[in-house]
Amino acid sequence: MTDIRVLIADDQVMIRQGFAVLLGAEPGIEVVGQAVDGLDAVAKTAELAPDVVLMDIRMPELGGIEATRRITEPPGASVKVLILTTFDLDEYVYEALRAGAAGFLLKDASAAELAHAVRVVAAGEALLAPSVTRRLIAEFSRTTSSPRTPLHARVGDLTERETEVLALIAQGLSNAEIAGTLLVAEQTVKTHVSRMLVKLGLRDRTQAAVFAYETGLVRPSGY
Repeated sequence: MTDIRVLIADDQVMIRQGFAVLLGAEPGIEVVGQAVDGLDAVAKTAELAPDVVLMDIRMPELGGIEATRRITEPPGASVKVLILTTFDLDEYVYEALRAGAAGFLLKDASAAELAHAVRVVAAGEALLAPSVTRRLIAEFSRTTSSPRTPLHARVGDLTERETEVLALIAQGLSNAEIAGTLLVAEQTVKTHVSRMLVKLGLRDRTQAAVFAYETGLVRPSGY
């Protein structure tokens, strides 16, 4: 099996090197390069073709959010961006996800959590740090009480099963967990996810989760 190729983008050399050492010790993961700022990250992504970019948010020259947008925006772009930051403030979460990030992890994560995050986003799943997920859900729950909008109309294009799959994705379930919940094969779930993304015009599962909360399809209890 081919190693997951990782590019680390952070303006602090000790953090870059620390992450490189941690991930370099993990089986199945290869650190292919380091970038010193957002512009460098965009250039090195084009040069090195990593599978995953670990992206700091606050960097000189070009911030991580705009760098993420430039990396994920081109048609056919397959690289996944995992945002790493010391800040779990809401505006960073929303902006990073809308820019195309596949995951969001705080820098105090353990080596095991970091490696797990890389593997999760490389496999096409969405990943958010638990504290970030809670704040994200709370905010969407607070702001999605508006009447029917064009977003709601797009949900109407989905089949009943595709809508179920979308709701489960928004609750953080993997394809395997969704398959177990719906009592279907995992490949069937993958097919539903692919069709749902095409119908909604969304890039990936992370955008699908955001969409589900924005439309009010998912309203978690306790908020």
